[in-house]
Amino acid sequence: MKVLLLQTDIKWEDPIHNRDCAQKMIDDAQEADLIVLPEMFTTGFCMSPAPIAEAANADTLAWMRAIAQEKNAAIAGSVATEENGNYYNRLYFVKPDGSYMTYDKHHLFTFAGEQKEYTAGEDRVVVEHNGFRILLQICYDLRFPVFARNSGDYDAIIYVANWPIPRIEVWNTLLKARAIENVCYVIGVNRVGKDPYCDYNGGTALIDYLGKPVVAAEWDKEDAVSGTMNKENLINFREKFPALQDADQFRIIK
Repeated sequence: MKVLLLQTDIKWEDPIHNRDCAQKMIDDAQEADLIVLPEMFTTGFCMSPAPIAEAANADTLAWMRAIAQEKNAAIAGSVATEENGNYYNRLYFVKPDGSYMTYDKHHLFTFAGEQKEYTAGEDRVVVEHNGFRILLQICYDLRFPVFARNSGDYDAIIYVANWPIPRIEVWNTLLKARAIENVCYVIGVNRVGKDPYCDYNGGTALIDYLGKPVVAAEWDKEDAVSGTMNKENLINFREKFPALQDADQFRIIK
């Protein structure tokens, strides 16, 4: 499956501009089966959601459904969303037929006060597309391996992020760690540019199950890169090196 990773420079709280820029990057890129955008790709990582959060079925979801249909590709990215009086950092995974699944960020970033403004999601979400089972995760989730532990139910993880420069080595290291320990592909999509609080330099990459980059975006600039996830190679490796079968058995107690 071919994946297009969009490392965008997000203009603060300007959804129309950010969607237009993403549209141009998608139009200029090679065809793909899956398109992945960063966390809160329409606004930046905003901790004042009331003015910028969209209703659950508003403009950005409509835009994503149109892109998915036009490009015959799934598209994923997170959006500040309001539903039933609560705000969520919500990752949409939209398929070409217009159907979609959502994942609400489970680990809210207390360092920035995200837990004061947003409601944490409870459910672990795996979607299926083109024969791949994909776990949906957002930014800070990357630091918590138990929630993402592979019990044989997925083949790849998506991490969308606004991960700033001072902690970028953590991002680089943990993307590889999650790929190795879960014997899966990892799609990590971060932003570049700056917002009122942080500077960002990217680090967007597709990592294989050995922890090796399949493809990586250029540092410190907008970039669209494509890489391929090979299901047959993954299955063959898991059969020859059955680490998942030897994993500790546990259950998450909420």
